[in-house]
Amino acid sequence: SMADPVFRNGYAKMEKYGLHYDLQTPWWHLQEAAVLAHDFPKTKIILNHTGLPSDRSEAGLAGWKEGMEALAAQPNTAVKISGICVPGEKWTVDLNREVVLETVRIFGVERCMFASNFPVDGVVTTFDDIFNGFAEIVLCLPKSDQLKLFHDNALKYYRPV
Repeated sequence: SMADPVFRNGYAKMEKYGLHYDLQTPWWHLQEAAVLAHDFPKTKIILNHTGLPSDRSEAGLAGWKEGMEALAAQPNTAVKISGICVPGEKWTVDLNREVVLETVRIFGVERCMFASNFPVDGVVTTFDDIFNGFAEIVLCLPKSDQLKLFHDNALKYYRPV
């Protein structure tokens, strides 16, 4: 639990070393992650796998959006758009367009980046299908925003050595 005092004591040490926190958690824990981000504003949280929006029902997507909005309200957060497969379904642009574009809308292009969940996602698609699908989905965005999603933001958040 992100509210556990022992966890939070260790988490508090990240600021001293200039570290960020890569968080993988399903969307129903994003309210708790938002509290963590609020309480430690100098430590960046990068959400992995887009909050795992595998439930694409109306209720599932509504809960996912609510959690994503809560986390995005904290300025020290960002998100890796990855791991958005739906178990048992082939990855397609039509299946994933809403999740990608809503994530960019909620966090803003400055705090989003595309990432991979390979080889795990290989169960439902190929790396090329996902990469090309991301490119197709964001064709509506300016080239400068596309470059941020595919390259610039990763450099910004992961400080190359």
